[in-house]
Amino acid sequence: MKYFLTFCLTFIFWGAFSQQQPLVITVKDKHSFEPLPGATIVIMPGNLNIVADKEGRARAFLPLPASDSSTPLRATVSVMGYITDTILLKEGQKMEILLASRSGLLEEVAVTGAMRAVKRSASPVPVELYTPKFFLKNPSPSIFESLQMVNGVRPQLNCNVCNTGDIHINGLEGPYTMVLIDGMPIVSNLASVYGLSGIPTSLIERVEVVKGPASSLYGSEAIGGLINVITKLPEKSPLVSVDVSATSWQEYNTDLGIKYRTGKRSTALLGVNYFNYEHPVDKNKDHFTDITLQDRVSVFNKISWKRKEDRLASLAVRYVYEDRWGGEMNWNKSFRGGDSVYGESIYTSRTELIGNYALPVREKLEFAYSLNRHDQHSVYGTTLFNARQDVAFGRLTWEKKLPDRHVLLLGAVGRYTYYDDNTPATLDPATGRSKPDKIMLPGIFIQDELSINEKQELLTGIRYDYDKRHGHIFTPRAAYKLSATPDDIIRINAGSGFRVVNIFTEDHAALTGAREVVIEDKLEPERSYNVNLNYFKRMHTASYWMTLDFSAWFAYFTNRIIPDYTSNTNQIRYHNLDGYAISKGVSLNMESGFVNSLKITSGITVMDVGIADGRGNTPKRIERQLLTERWMANWTIAYTLPRLRLTLDYTGNVYGPMLLPLLSELDPRDPRSPVWSIQNIQLTQKLSSSVEIYGGIKNLLNWTPAKHAAFIIARSDDPFDKRVQFDADGQALSTPDNPYALTFDPNYVYAPNQGIRGFIGLRYKAGK
Repeated sequence: MKYFLTFCLTFIFWGAFSQQQPLVITVKDKHSFEPLPGATIVIMPGNLNIVADKEGRARAFLPLPASDSSTPLRATVSVMGYITDTILLKEGQKMEILLASRSGLLEEVAVTGAMRAVKRSASPVPVELYTPKFFLKNPSPSIFESLQMVNGVRPQLNCNVCNTGDIHINGLEGPYTMVLIDGMPIVSNLASVYGLSGIPTSLIERVEVVKGPASSLYGSEAIGGLINVITKLPEKSPLVSVDVSATSWQEYNTDLGIKYRTGKRSTALLGVNYFNYEHPVDKNKDHFTDITLQDRVSVFNKISWKRKEDRLASLAVRYVYEDRWGGEMNWNKSFRGGDSVYGESIYTSRTELIGNYALPVREKLEFAYSLNRHDQHSVYGTTLFNARQDVAFGRLTWEKKLPDRHVLLLGAVGRYTYYDDNTPATLDPATGRSKPDKIMLPGIFIQDELSINEKQELLTGIRYDYDKRHGHIFTPRAAYKLSATPDDIIRINAGSGFRVVNIFTEDHAALTGAREVVIEDKLEPERSYNVNLNYFKRMHTASYWMTLDFSAWFAYFTNRIIPDYTSNTNQIRYHNLDGYAISKGVSLNMESGFVNSLKITSGITVMDVGIADGRGNTPKRIERQLLTERWMANWTIAYTLPRLRLTLDYTGNVYGPMLLPLLSELDPRDPRSPVWSIQNIQLTQKLSSSVEIYGGIKNLLNWTPAKHAAFIIARSDDPFDKRVQFDADGQALSTPDNPYALTFDPNYVYAPNQGIRGFIGLRYKAGK
């Protein structure tokens, strides 16, 4: 009897469960194939609601509809920031649902514009955000090179031989751009190219770009804009991440990230980057290396502590060492500093420390600090340049919410700079010995954000700094935001910026050894006055989404420091501008995505940067700035084949003509650059959730400046000017051996000399 009862119960339960079928749904990003945790899945009919776990996976047993039912089972899947999709269910199977991003970075949190975390759409200051996924569409061994993908931003090479450079924003040169790491001004002007090298992309959370003066919060150097590289929190990083790549030019790059625990309440993130290129190439046949040879290692370690009430506490240390050289193809280190074979060799050692600590008090008080030491030992032909720079920075901020919708931010800052080199910049004429610069720059600032109503925000602020060389410096700013609709945002920003000066830390041309540096006057700090109009528009339908970001700006500069390359071909003469400079223009960024897995990002900037100098009793007429393009555009086109897990990325940029520095009226090189474009293509194959391989071609058009000029480096066959004859004023003379009256000069440079090349790589990441 009991066996019969057991059989009956088993039959009943089997009959019940036979009416249910197991279903497993995994929700992923349509382009990156990353899982989307927290996805909501509503199954109809029945209104069954389930939520995906941290792996983007949801499980359910679904009752089959009656055999005579005409209503199929459907699931509506939604995730914040993604286009909702509805699909037919296939019971008893594992299903993978791929969702398209709705509007990319609209709801990302930005901190750079107002020095506090706010939603990007809520910030009165326009901030552009870029994630590592964006830069991986055209992978590069450093963020410095990757920034060429950002509209209005151009990495500028300043020397054909050693390939050092700086970052231009809206046509303004490198000294006008402040570079931050985790909000700290860790990257001094001396090291802009080094500070942006060696940061593994896998360790970057995002890059924030602000165009226009930000000196009212960030002080000197933030006169034209700033770039903030924000690294990941260790606790939110993968357990292991690896990215290795190589090119057909025999360039090798390795990024490694490892998360580990250092205690019950602390987590650390270790990152190592190694880049190596030791294969000299001379495709333009000038007997000089087309690009520098490099051996670079960077080690980054960041620790964060979990504290009560989620108070911030983090500490990061980075060390960078680089050995780079460029020059004649037969150069080696035995020729370093000699006058028989020309080479430019740079040894760089750099240590950085960054910390943030929220004080254990009821008020929101945070202390941020940074220290860095930069040692550089260089030779440029026979000229030795040895420099050391130490920078210590501290900032205490107090954020307070006040009645009537006010948010107040108060801050006290201090920056100490020690700088010494072996040039006249730090020479004491009285003793003939080196006299290092020691500069303390204290300041205070106040900022108020007022929510006028649900649609309007007003930000006002002012900063005061004191420099013993320049006295009292005030920099105010104001920003207004109107959210006409949730999809239409208008911002108006106005402000002032300033920059204190150290020529030898910002102008590589002054260090090449090819020219003598002459400082004509006691240089005063530069000032800028800027106004910016920004309009953001979002559109979205069931089949596509699109965002438009339009900006127009005007900046007016006084006391601008102008390098004069033309008065004497053997000199660079510096003076404060007796007149004014302007920068004005418009830009448009467009981002769109379609349900057919096509995504397009593009931008165009049109600008006019001019200088009106009245020195020498000449009329003040505006002349175009050298090495500044009239317009630029870029694009990223990505198409994904979801079922094959294959993504095609086509990226590129195009630049309009710019004026180039010639040595004399006889110089046969073109005074204007042509329109030029660098284009790239990449295929990425996702092998699993942890592994992907990628490869492609960079510089598809094989474009180089040498194809449009008789020569790039002046007198590359006589780099020590041994055969050049000079007149009594030091000007080169025209001779049969030197018909154009030239001297050796590697500064006629506006674009990279590296031609077409293939690349291949592998990425791996696992664990949380």
